[in-house]
Amino acid sequence: MAEAHPVGFQWVVEAQKRGARVIHIDPRFTRTSAVADKHVPIRVGSDIAFLGGIVNYILSNELDFREYVVNYTNAAVLVSDKFEDTDDLDGLFSGFDPEKRTYDPTSWQYDVEDESGDLHKSQANGSEEHAEHRETAAGLQNEAHGMQTASHPRRDETLQHPRCVYQVLKRHFARYTPEMVEQVCGVSQEDFLDVCRAWTENSGRERTTALVYSVGWTQHSVGVQYIRTGAILQLLLGNMGRPGGGIMALRGHASIQGSTDIPTLFNLLPGYLPMPDANKHHSFTDWVDSVRNPGSKGFWSKADAYAVNLLKAYWGDAATADNDYCFDYMPKITGDHGTYRSVLDMIDGKVKGYFLLGQNPAVGSAHGRAQRLGMANLDWLVVRDLFEIESANFWKDSPEIETGEIVTEECATEVFLFPAASYAEKEGTFTQTQRMLQWREKAVEPPEDCRSELWFFYHLGRMMRERLAESTDERDRPLLDLAWDYPVHGEYDEPSADAVLMEINGYDVATRRPLSSFTEMKNDGSTLGGCWIYTGVYADGVNQANRRKSRHEQSFVAPEWGWAWPMNRRILYNRASADPEGRPWSERKAYVWWDDDAQQWTGADVPDFEKTKPPSYRSPEGADGVEALEGIDPFIMQGDGKGALYVPQGLVDGPMPTHYEPVESPFRNPLYAQQANPTRKEYRRDDNPMNPAPPEDHIDVFPFVFTTSRLTEHHTAGGMSRYLEHLAELQPEMFVEVSPALAAERGLEHMGWCHVVTARSAIEGRVLVTERLRPLKVEGRTVHQVWMPYHWGSGGMVTGDSTNDLFGITLDPNVLIQETKVGTCDVRAGRRPSGAALREYVEGYARRAGVTDHVYPPIVTVPDGDTASDDPRAPEASDDRHPPEEDE
Repeated sequence: MAEAHPVGFQWVVEAQKRGARVIHIDPRFTRTSAVADKHVPIRVGSDIAFLGGIVNYILSNELDFREYVVNYTNAAVLVSDKFEDTDDLDGLFSGFDPEKRTYDPTSWQYDVEDESGDLHKSQANGSEEHAEHRETAAGLQNEAHGMQTASHPRRDETLQHPRCVYQVLKRHFARYTPEMVEQVCGVSQEDFLDVCRAWTENSGRERTTALVYSVGWTQHSVGVQYIRTGAILQLLLGNMGRPGGGIMALRGHASIQGSTDIPTLFNLLPGYLPMPDANKHHSFTDWVDSVRNPGSKGFWSKADAYAVNLLKAYWGDAATADNDYCFDYMPKITGDHGTYRSVLDMIDGKVKGYFLLGQNPAVGSAHGRAQRLGMANLDWLVVRDLFEIESANFWKDSPEIETGEIVTEECATEVFLFPAASYAEKEGTFTQTQRMLQWREKAVEPPEDCRSELWFFYHLGRMMRERLAESTDERDRPLLDLAWDYPVHGEYDEPSADAVLMEINGYDVATRRPLSSFTEMKNDGSTLGGCWIYTGVYADGVNQANRRKSRHEQSFVAPEWGWAWPMNRRILYNRASADPEGRPWSERKAYVWWDDDAQQWTGADVPDFEKTKPPSYRSPEGADGVEALEGIDPFIMQGDGKGALYVPQGLVDGPMPTHYEPVESPFRNPLYAQQANPTRKEYRRDDNPMNPAPPEDHIDVFPFVFTTSRLTEHHTAGGMSRYLEHLAELQPEMFVEVSPALAAERGLEHMGWCHVVTARSAIEGRVLVTERLRPLKVEGRTVHQVWMPYHWGSGGMVTGDSTNDLFGITLDPNVLIQETKVGTCDVRAGRRPSGAALREYVEGYARRAGVTDHVYPPIVTVPDGDTASDDPRAPEASDDRHPPEEDE
């Protein structure tokens, strides 16, 4: 956090000055470790074993915050008697289909009194649905929509029933002992138990502990389950929904939260509404019902209003009740349309054009070679950026030019490079990790032809609509009927960002009165709003995101600095900061509470609960939606109102986190026979080879583990830093960080050259020998970990090889995020080969590793008028219907 988020880290330092203890768990000693009270080095890829050990420590010693756990989590709920755990099936849960490599989650469900309940059965539609969830990254949808469960499953408030979630969880994590943590993670039992004591002793009624993770935690084949384990820990200790507690994700950019709220993702719409699925959502009602799940608790029951308002914001007057508010105009997904599927489809000639805005996949995405070869097989590519980045000039300056895989004169991709305005040259909002919208003014006018994204897309849309204005073709109606009438200003007709924010907020169609809350949204077309969770950012016609009152002039919650969704609430689910009777758990940490005299919730923050619903409220039989939320259901977006220690549906890879080895690992899974995540998303192709892992042979070809992260002086793929002389001077060269022991073993000289090899590529860098990385003892043998930054490429003032070239493409099955925080490699002294010899060198490694008989490079720039499909070396189209792997 000190390295990658130094501005935010000042508050950690401030807390430390006031007595907070800071523990840093990281494979490498970093700038954060240097100021932390304790640094715990860990084997990369083993976090679930480490956190699972803490869960076991809590449960075996009964250190959970019991009153919180019983009332606010699903600990007391009984699980079906058909459920079998990983202990029973050696690393698999019940319902696994080895042919599809997915689960039928029927046996995972809660034990409901009425076994014929439609909701109970509708949530477990077999492995076919899980296979579809993996293709469409439906875990992203379930993350936001929560579990949709029967309103009244059977419970045991004593937590003694062997099938209650508490006991299921306790058995599941029982094997995650301190000894096992030491064996798997390389963390000494002393260090591990010190973390356990610190976390538990600083949690409970009077104290809270915060968990902060870097976004790299998601970049694993079990990334979603990493975060689930953190959530389980924080729920058991009563740290969710309370001041000083919670979980904070450190995002990669200032507005990554904003780009998921109003998304740049193929499967989500603004406000976490799912993109309609062509195979399932044949009508507006089908789509909305898939979100609100009639019969469930919570505020997703109002999804029809959120959806109607979004469609009205898109198509305005054209969207009416008679045409289902133009639902048929909406694009529909048909499967995996993610970034990695797309780039492989480019290689296969299935994609003609590509837009890149503020993204540099030639450097910043996994398997850089595949990214560049894919772009070299397009008809056209649009790049908007501050500089001519690697993704714009791959056709004339890339590693594949050197190897002969791309021939400049024969590469048919037409690249359109548009100069972009920087963040200081445009106005609008950032939404950061706290869900806070902060308005930024334009500091200076953008130079020459540089323009904002808002300008680019508004005028692109305007020009397309003008060209099609006389069209009578039905397929053009969605574009022509768009509400595309934003006011413009200035010499270049810049659209008003203020007006866009107003539309996102929403307003009454007849009067244009801005809505103050999403509860004002109607499902009859009389209101519109572009993102329901942002409603209120323009309350009373005031740009709330532009507030900048000093923290010294307001309460510690600082409600008048920017605006946080939803409804300017600074801590989500803050009903959990009060006990079941509505009283603060701790007067010292009083945050929101029930005012019995006023008969409403009040406090320092906006209560995340119906304002007048008392703690004593119990739902009537048959209630659903908001009415079904009881006075002790603080997690109001979940289908049962409770925090989930166990997830009966929604995740593709299981109801509880389980330690699986990374896809590339030098170790056998010591907990189960199942080696890696059995449901991971793979693309098995000749151009995407994966290094061998146990129980496969030849793992000694790639004996070391490598990982990546950031430097303060550079920004992600380097497009905003390698081209600036001051930052380039501070970190001028790509380097490879190794321990003194590994340097001695491989003959690496400090500040000399070395190269790192995987089955995909080999890259080189300067050697940095440092004790910040130290060998770990795992399974009784030494594991060397190698660290590299990932900011370098062929462009800018300082150039170097790209670390992401080393990774293959394997994805988490829930959200389709790549595993780019752990891989296996070899490290050798000296510079890598160049030209065609580089491919021969890498292919030699692949052959020795038994990865493939031969790694055929995709043919993307073929001389003499031949096509890739005519070439016998061209890879076959991907087929993701794999037979089970040997180790599965």
